[in-house]
Amino acid sequence: MSNDSNTIYNPEDVIKKEARGLGDDADFGEVQEIGIEYIVTQKGILDKDKYYIPKNLVDRFEDGIVYFRVTAEQAKQYKEHETNLI
Repeated sequence: MSNDSNTIYNPEDVIKKEARGLGDDADFGEVQEIGIEYIVTQKGILDKDKYYIPKNLVDRFEDGIVYFRVTAEQAKQYKEHETNLI
């Protein structure tokens, strides 16, 4: 993956890989799926935070980690929260 937003993503390469952003606190869990415009990541087991991050914010894929050009604060706009009540 590169800065070119026209990069073709191979889902098999990035599904279930760690997703990180800018800064130490920007942990978006792991990649769950790749849509047409977004990469969906999920963090948590019972209390799940899902992020729908636009593909054009991908910085690179390196050492099994997908890096996004977004901070934890900026990523809040892409976050949905789900709670599974047991």
